[in-house]
Amino acid sequence: MITQPKKRRLLARHAIGPPWQLRLYVIDSTPKSVTAFANLKSFCETHLKGHYRIKVIDLQKHPHLAKDDQILAVPTVVRRLPKPIRTIIGNLSDTQRALIGLDLRPVAQPRPPF
Repeated sequence: MITQPKKRRLLARHAIGPPWQLRLYVIDSTPKSVTAFANLKSFCETHLKGHYRIKVIDLQKHPHLAKDDQILAVPTVVRRLPKPIRTIIGNLSDTQRALIGLDLRPVAQPRPPF
């Protein structure tokens, strides 16, 4: 669980700069795609508080867009900004892994030596 001071540092760290740009690649409205979108939106609302944009790309309608981000499986989330680009495949149901993959988890603070 994230404590309030850590949460504030996390929000402050992510609120600087342009909004996060996330792309969610899906094929139609499959259960995995719907779950991936719901999980991604929940993470963003919790950790970025409106400082993000999610673009959902349906590869059934726009297959040519898969080439730009080298999409091999769906659902896939690509974090375009902030750099570096990060890619996560799956429906994001493993919360800890998804937060780490998106770099939404606060960096662990070193413990004092005593």
